[in-house]
Amino acid sequence: MSSSLYNEEALEWMAEAEHEGVRIDKFITDGIDDSSVSRTQVQEWIKSGAVEVDGKAVKANYKVAEGNRIVLTVPEPEDAAILPEPIPLEVIYEDSDLIVVNKPRGMVVHPAPGHSSGTLVNALMHHCKDLSGINGLIRPGIVHRIDKDTTGLLMAAKNDLAHLSLAEQLKEHSVTRKYIALVHGNLQHDQGTIDAPIGRDANDRKLFTVTDRNSRHAVTHFLVLERLNDYSLVELQLETGRTHQIRVHMKYIGHPLAGDPVYGRNKTVDLKGQALHAAVLGFTHPRTGERMQFETPLPADFEHVLASLRSR
Repeated sequence: MSSSLYNEEALEWMAEAEHEGVRIDKFITDGIDDSSVSRTQVQEWIKSGAVEVDGKAVKANYKVAEGNRIVLTVPEPEDAAILPEPIPLEVIYEDSDLIVVNKPRGMVVHPAPGHSSGTLVNALMHHCKDLSGINGLIRPGIVHRIDKDTTGLLMAAKNDLAHLSLAEQLKEHSVTRKYIALVHGNLQHDQGTIDAPIGRDANDRKLFTVTDRNSRHAVTHFLVLERLNDYSLVELQLETGRTHQIRVHMKYIGHPLAGDPVYGRNKTVDLKGQALHAAVLGFTHPRTGERMQFETPLPADFEHVLASLRSR
């Protein structure tokens, strides 16, 4: 999801011919763009009646038929034990409606299996006291996400008015999101657009890939800023916001991100994670209507890698 699975009132699919005979629990698991949701979790949702096929509840072993209308009403998570933690935050902007922070490398945005504390949400709950409740107890205030080892700008909402406005701007692609990345190789063109749908990897559901099967529209624009031997420094602008979109798209065109432990190469730079920084974030203020844009420089470890490449 571009923001959060729990931000959706319901998820809906229409089964096509290629889905004929697939178990409903597998169909839904493959169709959810959130790698933290397991097949076991989907089975629990089915058991609770949260899944309907053509208006009727089904069992997990139900076999999908072409033309089935499948609806999942995502239940709110029961675990409410998400506590405020006095974690330092680099606040770029803050008012009574929203906050913009510069997220460091290694910080998970919201609690998930294996990350119940130390997240940006824990830090925000301590810093802000008030966050929007639209995403429930696990993801208060979170409108969009960036990966654990991606650094840079991220906005959060302090109330529902701000949350609804920012979420709608993301949906309409009116939010400016520009990233700086170091990728392997020299791109053939100085600028271009990658328009390729993204869905789960059929061989590993924790990963995403460019595919026509159970995929979502994804568009990334790129601009080469500098060529550094066997690497290129690029600016990437998101038009859509799919999970791992930049990392998947750059791998797809043969230029994976340097330092990416999942989609990248073994021989790479000295970084603990992918060389990807959310450098520019722009949006319309939910209350005042003012167009706002923020920029933040590359983190020190990223700059160190660039300095090393330039000195060769």
